[in-house]
Amino acid sequence: MNSEALDFTIFCVGNVADRLKMNARDAYHLLKHTGIISDYIVPYYDVLHTFSKEYIVDDILALLKKKGAI
Repeated sequence: MNSEALDFTIFCVGNVADRLKMNARDAYHLLKHTGIISDYIVPYYDVLHTFSKEYIVDDILALLKKKGAI
């Protein structure tokens, strides 16, 4: 993972944590456990980082719901 993808992953974790009103550690574990970091955020960084914060967080939350994690 390059530094831009790492920064973007941190951005995603922090914003998902804010939206779900949880701490970043718990959000990170949730995203890691469901595979969203390794299967979605990092591989699709090039496209995802061009979207708005709201779109990205909504998209990640939809994935979490689809996986039954929230």
